[in-house]
Amino acid sequence: MTSAAIILILISAVTHAVWNLISKREDPSPAFFLYATTFGCLCMVPFLLPYIGIAAAFPAHVWYLLLATGLCQAIYYCGLAGAYRSGHLSVAYPLARSIPVVLVTAINMNGHHFGAWTLTGMLLIVAGGIILPVRRWSVWTLRHYLHVASLFALMAAVGTAGYSIVDDAALRVLRSCPDVHANRIIVTMVYALLEGISSTAWMAGILLVGRRMMEDTQKTPRPKLGNALLAGIGIYLAYSLVLLAMTFARNVSYIVAFRQLSIPIGALLGITVLREPHNTAKMLGIATMVVGLVLVAMN
Repeated sequence: MTSAAIILILISAVTHAVWNLISKREDPSPAFFLYATTFGCLCMVPFLLPYIGIAAAFPAHVWYLLLATGLCQAIYYCGLAGAYRSGHLSVAYPLARSIPVVLVTAINMNGHHFGAWTLTGMLLIVAGGIILPVRRWSVWTLRHYLHVASLFALMAAVGTAGYSIVDDAALRVLRSCPDVHANRIIVTMVYALLEGISSTAWMAGILLVGRRMMEDTQKTPRPKLGNALLAGIGIYLAYSLVLLAMTFARNVSYIVAFRQLSIPIGALLGITVLREPHNTAKMLGIATMVVGLVLVAMN
């Protein structure tokens, strides 16, 4: 990866961990993330409105990809909401962030060469995610991973892997499209806004169809609009930086792996800010992920 990509991912990682902390403290439902994505889109519109016309030149293929990435993000938000309502940030967050590394790498194995150190780093990231849910070494069982929070985290991870791959494909098409007359930053940000609109529409559709789910969420306190606004800004700032970083990288797998720097940040925020329990396994899992991240970044 280039130095520009690394800097963008570092800023994105911190932002991502912070908005997840805000979301976890809200004890979120899918409705919370609908508010957040809506506010995030509205905040982006004033800055991008003068450039939105370039979307007319987007190839038809990109519009289909926008529909697909919106669905993947909706799956991600629903999974994240379930994981945070039923588990700790310091466990659910690392699991949701580490599993996509394996999924995206496995899909990209065909046609790409990964060095031994890079693959080792990715495996260490995953190994750290496997260690994290363990509470005591003497009672390390499969039940640690069948907890409802872990299953929701897996759902969020599948969504993350899906939108990462789709967005990479869409941006590659846009970068090579001669009809799109704008620099890469403007094109990327316009794409990010359209992606946000797509994911918001999918979230609204899911909640509309699942009326029973809406009835359940109405029994909980209404999401604080201020927290939803902050989360929404963080969501689109963090991922817009990731999309920009993709334009500086040859292989999206490196981006997906290195952006997991947010894993130790998020886990430590859960332990220090939310006062979640910490043990040897959790700290070892975080440390293992950090080592893996360093290997990926250096190679």
